[in-house]
Amino acid sequence: MAINLRKPTDMCVITTYRCPMQCEMCNIWKNPTLATKEIKPEELEILPDVRFVNITGGEPFIREDLAEIVAVLSRKAPRVVISTSGRYEDRIIDLAKKFPKIGIRISIEGLSQKNDALRGFPGGFDKGLQTLLRLKEMGLKDIGFGCTVSNHNSADMLSLYRLSKSLGMEFATAAFHNSYYFHKTDNQITNKAEVIADFEQLIAMQLKENRPKSWMRAFFNNGLINYIEGNRRMLPCEAGLVNFFVDPYGEVYPCNGLEERFWMESMGNIRQASSFREIWESEQAQKVREKVCHCPKNCWMVGTAAPVMKKYIRHPVRWAVKNKIKSLLHQPLCMERKWYDVGQDSEQGNLTI
Repeated sequence: MAINLRKPTDMCVITTYRCPMQCEMCNIWKNPTLATKEIKPEELEILPDVRFVNITGGEPFIREDLAEIVAVLSRKAPRVVISTSGRYEDRIIDLAKKFPKIGIRISIEGLSQKNDALRGFPGGFDKGLQTLLRLKEMGLKDIGFGCTVSNHNSADMLSLYRLSKSLGMEFATAAFHNSYYFHKTDNQITNKAEVIADFEQLIAMQLKENRPKSWMRAFFNNGLINYIEGNRRMLPCEAGLVNFFVDPYGEVYPCNGLEERFWMESMGNIRQASSFREIWESEQAQKVREKVCHCPKNCWMVGTAAPVMKKYIRHPVRWAVKNKIKSLLHQPLCMERKWYDVGQDSEQGNLTI
């Protein structure tokens, strides 16, 4: 696929690899950064204006200067969302008071026992839910759960969806992946039939909602089923073209799904550039984009799926409208995992080649 360079629309800033959690599906906590070597708020001034920023970690709220980071990034985008474990309740509340338009997604992987076992933090479910309820009481609108499905927590995912809906909160899903970011190579869903059936039930419930946003999430979840089945990625990956990630050391990567066993290269470092444009339009960045075009991984994570769902919106919309009509007529949904040809390379997102 020919590369047509444009300004990025989405960016993710990984503020730290320090994390107090001990999640089974992520080993970031075993590979922490040194606080003295992490990017500073003023170093983020070089980043471009975009539509959306996700602030993540590790645990972002472990950084005592997070408010300064949010202040910089809030000038870069109209919407900023922080992904957090919810462990630092008071820090979250204090930040929300300073930035009432901030988005907060608290990672909860199941109901009480399942969540606490998966995340290695007794009382984590209670802490996360309590924090969300306090944020709702404060009047924050952009708040909700983020659930990563691994093995044997997909039934709890359905309960969390019902809970989030009853509370009027957002509900984001993911399936665990392998990557340098997670320091994992053995994340693999083994109870596929059970997980797929639960995702199909979630899709059916989302299509019953009256919000088009929920229908788009249903399409995204269909993409997660496609990923779990090991199929070719439904929409192309344009990581490093419409989005990018900045790691705690200032390296700019196209995504957080890279693995050294396939390939892994930085586009540049914000600490070594005089402007972001210098990185974005560099030969090295172009080289990385070419690698993305041929990347065999079929990742389906929101950071790289959401931008292409928006760009090639006609495909998700057609799927959503067709299935919304079927839902209204109480007909079986069309759960096909179709590969949409929009000119991408035949090798991309196809681990079977």
